Amino acid sequence: MKMTTPMQITAADSEARTISGRIVAFNETANASTGKVIFAKGSIAPKDVFLNLEHDRTRRIGKTLSMNLNSDKSIDATFKIAKTNAGTDALEEAASGMRDGFSIELAVNDYEMQKDGTMKVLSGELTGVALVTEPAVKSAKVSEVAATEGENSEAEKNSESDQTNTKENAVTDNQAVEPAAPTESVDVASAVQATSAPVAYTKPRSPIVDKHTYLEHFLKANVLGDEDSRIYVRAADNTTSTAPGMVPTPQSVQVINALANGDRGMIDALSREALVTEGMTFELPKVTAVPTVANVAENAAVTESSLSATFLSVPVQSFKGRAITTVELIDRSRPEYIAALLQNLEFAYAKVTDEFAVGTIQAAGQQTGVNANSATGFLAYTSQAAAAVYGSSLGFAQNLVVSPGQWANIMGYNDNGTPLYNAANPSNQAGLATAGSLRGRVSPGLDLYVSRSIGNAGGSTSTGDFSMVTINPNAWTWYESPRFTLRTAIQSDGTVDLLYYGYAAIAPKIPFGACWNQT
Repeated sequence: MKMTTPMQITAADSEARTISGRIVAFNETANASTGKVIFAKGSIAPKDVFLNLEHDRTRRIGKTLSMNLNSDKSIDATFKIAKTNAGTDALEEAASGMRDGFSIELAVNDYEMQKDGTMKVLSGELTGVALVTEPAVKSAKVSEVAATEGENSEAEKNSESDQTNTKENAVTDNQAVEPAAPTESVDVASAVQATSAPVAYTKPRSPIVDKHTYLEHFLKANVLGDEDSRIYVRAADNTTSTAPGMVPTPQSVQVINALANGDRGMIDALSREALVTEGMTFELPKVTAVPTVANVAENAAVTESSLSATFLSVPVQSFKGRAITTVELIDRSRPEYIAALLQNLEFAYAKVTDEFAVGTIQAAGQQTGVNANSATGFLAYTSQAAAAVYGSSLGFAQNLVVSPGQWANIMGYNDNGTPLYNAANPSNQAGLATAGSLRGRVSPGLDLYVSRSIGNAGGSTSTGDFSMVTINPNAWTWYESPRFTLRTAIQSDGTVDLLYYGYAAIAPKIPFGACWNQT
């Protein structure tokens, strides 16, 4: 993989014809051609390379004079600039701040992707350095410029010569004129033609620069009949309607995605632990019998009892997603394409894991009696479910997970028109459930979660059976490995295969520690 990442130069010496600066900063985020990147400590070794102009390897302007590590934090380099016109121009541009950035050219051998989409380079080979206009790190500035007297004198002579030529070749305002856009200035030097050209043309400098001056000359042209103002107005009216195709249509880097998101309401309502690093099954010891205590009379025999346990076997599940792209899209597209691709794989991963958790808990959980979808029925369900969860798990219900349809019902419950769960100035508010958050709190003291994955055949809009579940989070635990492990492979036809996967498991420590609704 080829990567370029810019840094800022720190010194340009036109007399010694050298340019110096930091070309690599380790463990700092930079903007590369592939997006955000971090170079691991020691991932790049100093190496003598050529200095190119704007990554054009056919425009070499110098080569490495020295390159060394700076306390394992960065690589600093000094380049000797060739005595060519391009090299002299580069020195002047670096000294004046017009082209004051370094950008390395790197062949990446090994890397890993961070959770936020940042690429961390673990190993790479430096293949070149370029002098560029757009640096990514602003921590260094040009600190020293030394120009020789001869170079200054020659520059002054060239400047005077250019001014003399401009005066001699200037085109007068009496020559033929054609309309121009109001913001375009007269470029006399470029308007002068070769001696063989029969006529030279220039464009008028329009005084129309804003809406006020446009109105002024519009009135002069149409009310007073001023011919000069008529020309200026005609030029200013040369817009997209009279010159179609001349104005480009820019594209925003923001990607709109209304098809998915990363919400996992059910998993968020469970207890969470890290997944073991080995095996596709792991076991949890589970108590099956406990010692007993009884009221025993004096000299009476005490009944024997003991503690016994077995193991709960928990299978590990793998969740995988695969996307096919091409080297052209990777190399030639904007970094936002890769970010959008990985983000949507993450959303798909979140959706399928949350659905798996919902299905497992629904298959093993219990239900309350029938209750209506009303404020009274909702309070009856949560009260019954909290008691049922405590009776089955000897632990308290803490969380309530509902479908978006039931979420809408809860927000709409009211007392003679006064909202119960989202009142602005509540006097007897039952809890809080608002349209601006998928989290809240409802009576009788349960934390509210909203999951798109729960509901019967009606899907996420369901308000029927299994559209609400009350949970003791200690009864159900979600185990998960580090998510979003990425593996890539470039095929012979230029396609890039991205496998996006992770491992997880859900442990029903106390299956009846969850209680669903029934309508």
